[in-house]
Amino acid sequence: MRGANNGISSVQLLPKSVATPQGVVEYVEFGEGPPIIALHGAMGGYDQSAILARTVLPAGFRVLAVSRPGYLGTPLTSGKTPEAQADLLAALLDALSIDCAVVVAISGGGPTAIHFALRHRARCRGLVLCSTVSRANTFRIPFRFQILKFLARLPFVAARMRESTINNLDQAARRSVTNTACLRNLQADPQAWALFGELTLSTFDRMAQRIDGSENDFRITQTYEYPLEEIAVPALIVHGTDDPFVNFEEHAETAHRRIPQAELLMLAGGEHAAIFTHRETVRQRLAQFLKCATA
Repeated sequence: MRGANNGISSVQLLPKSVATPQGVVEYVEFGEGPPIIALHGAMGGYDQSAILARTVLPAGFRVLAVSRPGYLGTPLTSGKTPEAQADLLAALLDALSIDCAVVVAISGGGPTAIHFALRHRARCRGLVLCSTVSRANTFRIPFRFQILKFLARLPFVAARMRESTINNLDQAARRSVTNTACLRNLQADPQAWALFGELTLSTFDRMAQRIDGSENDFRITQTYEYPLEEIAVPALIVHGTDDPFVNFEEHAETAHRRIPQAELLMLAGGEHAAIFTHRETVRQRLAQFLKCATA
């Protein structure tokens, strides 16, 4: 499946691993320009971090798409807490001789991004939070995750499900996007549709290597609170108003109210996959934000 940003597909990117004083971290790198760290959510990895970047970023940036601890080639021992994961990102920048970067995170990547801004202020040029938590989230762990956790032990079944999803992507999309108008928008945008399909299928690849990190993320998102008033960098909050997993009022509006330099991009009717259903709106606003943050 061909990518939608500079002709790059996540499956074509070869990951690198670097041993830092904080632990091993896996990442892929593409593009040229001011550095951006991209952070995936649950059941993710560097491949999904790259999909996030290709979905929301304009051209003209050097992207570091990271596997957070517990995902793919980054062991959970490299950082079980968002504080430790933030320090791991700083260590990665050290290893690559990069002074500072903008951090773009989605969903379960939010706590790591928030703590990077808190703990490494001089190295964080800006913060973009897409459908992320901003306080302890009381949602119930989706039953779908329990199914995926079981399937991770049965790779042949996961492979069959992946094949079925390829043949029935519309059905998979309807599970993630219940708003009919938003689903039509997604299906009408060839690039957004291709990226959404790539994200959906990636979950079935190396599934067992995504479980430990996901369980750790659920623990973090359900228990952590954040001193958002202490974030001293520009922030853009991107969130769908109908997100069933990370409530708009409890998280997006809270972050907008408490982070001193925060802007809010409210995506009407958007759900947890709002960056795909509202892709062009997100890209245009993010281009404006990044122009200021990296000036």
